[in-house]
Amino acid sequence: MFDIGFWELVVISVIGLLVLGPERLPVAIRTVSRMFKTVRDTANAVKTELSQELKMEELHRDLKKAEQLGMKDLSPELQQSIDQLKDAAASVNRPYEKRPEQSADESVNTDPRKPSE
Repeated sequence: MFDIGFWELVVISVIGLLVLGPERLPVAIRTVSRMFKTVRDTANAVKTELSQELKMEELHRDLKKAEQLGMKDLSPELQQSIDQLKDAAASVNRPYEKRPEQSADESVNTDPRKPSE
């Protein structure tokens, strides 16, 4: 990783022992190792998230390409599955949009099982 040899590590350890002393050196080593672990974990998380985003972008691009080429010769099951996915995506994109059958002043309870207030 850092291309540090054995003798460089020995020199760094001796200097750390002289500067920090035998009481504080183990604490300093633990602190530095935690920092390296945190940086490594963060880098791995970013790398994983970036690869997932790239895969999603590739799938999205492939779906757009398939739509442009036309999906007329697909099996009925596959076409139904694609339609369901499109409906789910539309509902996720517009979760707070009012349905056409609901009006703005429709605040009266129309459920016969529940008493109106």
